[in-house]
Amino acid sequence: MSTKPSHLGNEDTDATERLMSASQRLIDEAARLFPLALAQTDRTIWLEAMIDEVPDYLYFKDRNGRFVVANRAIVNDNRREGLDGLEGLSDFDIHPEPLARGFFNTEQEIIQTGRAMLDMEELIRDSSGRLKWLLSSKLPVRNGAGEVIGIVGIARDITERKRAESLHLGQAHLLKMIAVGAPLLEIFSSLILLIEAHVEGVTGSILVLGPDGKRIVHGAAPNLDPAFCKMIEGAEIGPVAGSCGTAMWRGEPVIVCDIETDPLWADFRSLVAPYGFRACWSSPIRSYQGKVLGTFALYSRKSGAPTAECMKLVGMATHIAGIAIERKAAEDSIQFMAHHDTLTGLPNRSVLEERVTSAIKAADKRGSTTTLAFLDLDNFKLVNDSLGHHAGDELLKIVAGRMLGCIRASDTIVRLGGDEFVVLINGAMRKGESVEDRLRAVRDAIAEPVEIEGRSFQITCSMGVAAYPEHGRNATELLARADAAMYRAKEIGRDAMQVFTAELANRAHEKLERQEELRRALAQDELFLQYQPQMDLATGRIFAVEALIRWRHPERGLMSPGDFIPLAEETGLIGPIGDWTLHAACRQNKAWQVSGLPPVVVSVNVSARQFQEKDWVERVAAALEQSGLEARYLELELTESMIMQDVQQAVETMHRLSQLGVHLAIDDFGTGYSSLSSLKRFPVGRLKIDRSFVQDLPSNSDDAAIARAIISLARTLQLRVIAEGVETREQIDFLREAGCDEIQGFYLSRPIDARALQAILCIPDHQP
Repeated sequence: MSTKPSHLGNEDTDATERLMSASQRLIDEAARLFPLALAQTDRTIWLEAMIDEVPDYLYFKDRNGRFVVANRAIVNDNRREGLDGLEGLSDFDIHPEPLARGFFNTEQEIIQTGRAMLDMEELIRDSSGRLKWLLSSKLPVRNGAGEVIGIVGIARDITERKRAESLHLGQAHLLKMIAVGAPLLEIFSSLILLIEAHVEGVTGSILVLGPDGKRIVHGAAPNLDPAFCKMIEGAEIGPVAGSCGTAMWRGEPVIVCDIETDPLWADFRSLVAPYGFRACWSSPIRSYQGKVLGTFALYSRKSGAPTAECMKLVGMATHIAGIAIERKAAEDSIQFMAHHDTLTGLPNRSVLEERVTSAIKAADKRGSTTTLAFLDLDNFKLVNDSLGHHAGDELLKIVAGRMLGCIRASDTIVRLGGDEFVVLINGAMRKGESVEDRLRAVRDAIAEPVEIEGRSFQITCSMGVAAYPEHGRNATELLARADAAMYRAKEIGRDAMQVFTAELANRAHEKLERQEELRRALAQDELFLQYQPQMDLATGRIFAVEALIRWRHPERGLMSPGDFIPLAEETGLIGPIGDWTLHAACRQNKAWQVSGLPPVVVSVNVSARQFQEKDWVERVAAALEQSGLEARYLELELTESMIMQDVQQAVETMHRLSQLGVHLAIDDFGTGYSSLSSLKRFPVGRLKIDRSFVQDLPSNSDDAAIARAIISLARTLQLRVIAEGVETREQIDFLREAGCDEIQGFYLSRPIDARALQAILCIPDHQP
């Protein structure tokens, strides 16, 4: 028996208060008249008629707990065979002993203390066996002398309200389970049990539509025989596939009132017969977009259709089940994307260390080795540049699929990014098989001809290999050493496999040391700029200078860009070094102007990494603002290959730089592969002929032809052209005759420091 205070919903409060107020007045009046009624029998008739009209339970009991008066409502709900009324009976005669004992103890306390007990919630079972919740109030009845001679009680049936409360609490609990990511089995089981508690005589089941969209997958059925669930697993949906398979097929509720006669169950009747189910009502579970995800079904051992209230509950259940399934699918998708490459579906870098660590533990346990191979596709960039990024993506997916076909389930292939992959060979080898055999199979598979967008071509890979425990004790060491071996494979001609060696270890160590030295050089001002003048051939005026970075190494002395810029690009230090160069060049040019020298343009080389940074234009603007240099006195030199990596993005960035007022030039022109159609889109002012075409002028006829062609092209596009690497008078004469506008090289000056250049700038013009 429960005696907790009730908590009515807002919609029930007014009606409940009105009825309880009327009932209370009846109780008060009855309590006042009851002693008189006992003495005045002629008044009992109208008193009984009055209380029989009350829809709630209304009764009087003596001090021993026996009914003296009980209205029609309580008599009807507790009628026993052979009894027409309850007068003279106690709760022990109509209720189980534990329940009756609870009632008796409560009422004796009222009689002994004289204090009423109001709004108690009590659970009973009526004569038909149904459980009922009652909201009860019991008050003492006194005689003329003020002595308690019994109790008067009133009780309202609040079963429906309690059911609604239970349903709301169950829904809230289910939504909380979904929110915290509880397993689907637990959510489904709780949902089924909630519906079973509110629909008498049914057994619930949730089935899910498999990934193929054709077969049934067991979801949950806490009160169904597991053997029956197992028999249904994997069944194919269709137009005649029981209640659930048909509901999934149709995408609408399927109500089977009699399994024994309904043709939808013809192929499944023998499966369900041993369990005694006669009816099955199934409704589809749908996604937010309406896609069928599964079914919610109720089995009944009685034939017939469900009530409207039952179907309302099923509708609620399918909605919650749909939310749970979609939430789990979204969670799985996020989890997959966090650990897998979205393009190829392969595990990504975040998974690598975990897989390698597990492989090392397994190798230690069986006393063997594990092998990690780092591979990079050869000339992959050419595919992107010639066929476009879509073709490059398609190639990566094809390569990933081929590699997966060469490995075993215990092995792993990871895509690190771009065209870099890692192959982790784990587990024992088959008889007669070696690690080299498996890795060679991967390389051979990659090298098979590929056809994309109607074009057939072949691509190879360079592979570096490191083994545990010989070459490294953890994932970081193995990956670094396989990476070093892969670069060695690139150096020796590509399309090769290189195993890590002690020599490579020394080279890797030296590389790491040089990287740290370069990082220190940037921090400790070991880097400085030299400048090489550029002259207008027509006027002899020095109109611009190119800023060239140098490194004054504390041990190796002066180092040229060729000695450390490739390392900076490889390690990512080119970004901060490039920013330092830009700021230093802008500050120096502004300082020359402040000192009264004729204004010149300072030309700064831009690395590919800098140019691809999203905030590159803003960083150029910041360098100009901080130095005070006007944008028209800054020129940025871009290489053809840099621009052609992503022409559309490059053109957009170049236009934004032009809007700042910065000049743009294409450096090393003729060594790249920009098309004329692309070149005319570039907002550049100058083309720079690469020194490789200048050094043999004018004697080399091929170089002479290329130089003339570039100069002619520049004039056609209304661009100025400058030749770099000019060292002789003969070269100058040829270039002037060919129409070249400007020159740069040792003939004018080697790269010199700012102070020495200042003296050159003081000379008004030069005679080339």
